[in-house]
Amino acid sequence: MKTGVIIVAAGRGTRAGGDRPKQWQDLAGKPVARWTLEAFSHLPSLILVIHPDDTAIATACCAGLDVTLVHGGPDRSASVRAGLAAVRDASLKTVLIHDVARPCVSRTVIDAVTDALSRHDGAAPALGVTDALWTGAAGRVTGTRDRKGLWRAQTPQGFHLDAITAAHAAHPGGAADDVEVALAAGLDVAIVPGEDRNLKITGPRDFARASAIVTPTRETAMDIRLGNGYDVHRFGAGDHVVLCGVKIPHGRGLQGHSDADVGMHAVTDALYGAMAMGDIGRHFPPSDLQWKGAASEIFLRHAVDLAARNGFAISNIDLTLVCEQPKIGPHAGAMTAEMARITGVAPDRISVKATTSERLGFTGREEGIAAIATATLVKP
Repeated sequence: MKTGVIIVAAGRGTRAGGDRPKQWQDLAGKPVARWTLEAFSHLPSLILVIHPDDTAIATACCAGLDVTLVHGGPDRSASVRAGLAAVRDASLKTVLIHDVARPCVSRTVIDAVTDALSRHDGAAPALGVTDALWTGAAGRVTGTRDRKGLWRAQTPQGFHLDAITAAHAAHPGGAADDVEVALAAGLDVAIVPGEDRNLKITGPRDFARASAIVTPTRETAMDIRLGNGYDVHRFGAGDHVVLCGVKIPHGRGLQGHSDADVGMHAVTDALYGAMAMGDIGRHFPPSDLQWKGAASEIFLRHAVDLAARNGFAISNIDLTLVCEQPKIGPHAGAMTAEMARITGVAPDRISVKATTSERLGFTGREEGIAAIATATLVKP
């Protein structure tokens, strides 16, 4: 389904202080609204609903982006209706509605809301309430409330375009958000996981919090590690080879202390290398007879689990097998699937390919197979 976004930016935001509405104030070198627009710039339709007095500043803020500017109404509901009325793309089936004051929204949240629309009338991110809840008056606690089943709502809130347009047309106005409008119309709205980083800028202190997110320091920046692995196994007696967990008929077998899966060994060493934790030999010494003939899945699974325990996710794996025979192409899909099963990485993030050495060297003489691998680890 083709999805667009309506970003509501017509408010005055007086609680944030400053000499202009908060959406036009500076956040780490760019207006708040610019950060928000860029978060959704991958979508085919962007509508920014603004106050009529802000046309000039909004136009400058949108420079270089394909954004439709629309004048909003006296309240949020009226501004959303104006945005919905401005949709001109007949192929647009779903729409996200987002508060401009949430500039730190991630692609993960956006995609989660969009994906949920294939199964529900609407979807919105939220965080479960974990703090104790009180009621109070005159500075004193007057009671408590059960937090079970309570959620802190975020945006973007996504809906099927026709359904939310009809819901807004039937609503009397004054809703806190678009989920309230949708529920009043009987729509099914799913909750998807929100994120703490998806904060709403309300007061002056929120600018510092948002700035720390959009411009992380060295200490808070994402930790990205690259590792490479290289392995070689010679041919010997046998009627098959095992490559990336797949048994391939061949006139000779690969020789080694374990099952000699040269491809899986290279990937395993790439993962260990990215963590600066040595190689297979350090973790599974060949002098230890319990590993003789062992399936290389044991080694790879250990590296994967070690990465997870240290807070890393595997972003991608790239493997090249160097050999004249056997031919790898017919088996590459099965190898990718097996590596995905073991590592838990999506198949479209795993590359298994092959090349020859143009009949040069030990691989060219078909004396063995070499493998080169690169792995990327990411720690948020």
